[in-house]
Order: sequence, then structure tokens, then C-alpha cells
Amino acid sequence: MRILITNDDGINAPGLEVLSEIAADLAGPDGEVWTVAPAFEQSGVAHCISYTHPMMIIKMAERRFATEGSPADCVMAGLHDVMKDTPPDLVLSGVNRGNNSAENALYSGTLGGALEAALQGLPAFGLSQFLGPRNYDIDNPFEAAAQHGAKVIRDVMAATPPEEADYRLFYNINFPPVPGDALKGVKVAAQGFRRGTNFTVEPHASPAGRRFLWVKGCEQRIATLPGTDAAVNLDGYISVTPMRADLTAHDALEALKVIE
Repeated sequence: MRILITNDDGINAPGLEVLSEIAADLAGPDGEVWTVAPAFEQSGVAHCISYTHPMMIIKMAERRFATEGSPADCVMAGLHDVMKDTPPDLVLSGVNRGNNSAENALYSGTLGGALEAALQGLPAFGLSQFLGPRNYDIDNPFEAAAQHGAKVIRDVMAATPPEEADYRLFYNINFPPVPGDALKGVKVAAQGFRRGTNFTVEPHASPAGRRFLWVKGCEQRIATLPGTDAAVNLDGYISVTPMRADLTAHDALEALKVIE
């Protein structure tokens, strides 16, 4: 199996090393793992692509490349340049430092990479490691992902038949904020919503007196509705959320027919 990996935390991020090990496990001794990742951190860029300007790509080592683009850019670079003669069988994005549960999924560059792979017709997974008091300061904060990532991906792929839908499935996997040996299991969960909190901006003045706005994060340890992603993560479970890029609100279509 040939696997393309990327992330949004950058080519030197520790989570990418964890993902490389997961990918090597999945690829097997006769497989290949190729890395195309952003040269610098690209957190929060979602499915952004560098449509109006070119991006530099640099070969850093055998099967290892860095670009000046987003995770979605990296996937396109991998598919249509780096691996154009030997395309991958699978695309993995992550392992993100921090969760991409609930509304975080909409901002996530990690999931932006997986979404782009799905649009290009490939099976894809975004992997993220929830952080909290129980795992933030341990030797390897990514321990849960490192120990369980390959098995979860294998299980999902075995349970999901190949499909030819226009908008292919991709998977959002979030590992709970616990050490690997404290993980309780896996839950298939819908995307949740953290009520009463959201991203904001905070103004600051520079030494020269100019006004700048910093985007400010929100409290992450707020449980979503029971059975949804962040709720099961905070209860010690891995969440697996199947997703598609189709943004249609299908539940609203029928009510709107009155305007036709």
C-alpha cells in the first residue's frame, strides 16, 4: 500500500512523526509512505487552497517534501506532482495537536487535507489528539493516537465498502485526552456542537500604537450532546465521524419547495 501523509501543524511537528509511524504500520514492509506537509504551521486554514499564487515545494529527504501551502495544497501537490506516476491508495492527515471535534472540524486544516483527498476520489482520514490535564504533560501527549491509530483505521476501512459517490466519505478521528492505557474504546459519533462558546477576537496594541486583533480560542472541555464526538472524547473514547463535503442542508429542502 502507498500512503500519502500531510498535516496542518507543519513538516517538523511531532504529530506528523506519530502519523508516519501509523502509516508505516498500515503500509506494511512492502509499502511506501510519502510525506507532503506544510513548511510552516497552517492551523485553522480549513480547506483553503493557494488559488491566486504559486507555492514552493522542496524535497527534504527521500519521499519527504515540504510546501509553502495549506494541507489541501499539499494533497494536490502529492497527487499531481510528487506521486503523479505512482498515486497513493490512502491519504492520512494529522496527527493534529488538539482536537478537531464539534465545530473545530469546520476550521481544521487537518480535515481540509482529508476533504481534498476525498474530493480527488481517495479514501482519507483526519486524525487529531485531544489534549487535557491527563495527557498534556506526559512523555508523549500523542500516546493514545500512536497506540490505537492504525487499528482504528484498519477497522473503519474493513467496515466500509468501496463507493463511487460524487462526494466521497472521509473520516474524522479524534483520540481522547487520556494516556493510551486509559482509553476506553471506540465510538462512532456524529459531529457535535459546543453550546455557549465560540472563537472570538482580542485586540492588542503594538509598540508603535497600531491596533491588532488576535483570534482567541474557546474552552475545549465542554461536552457536546450525549453520543456526539466531543462528549465521547471527554468520556475517554475515540470518536469516528464519517463526513462528506456535500454542504446541502437536506432536512431543509422540502420546506423550501414552497418558493418554487
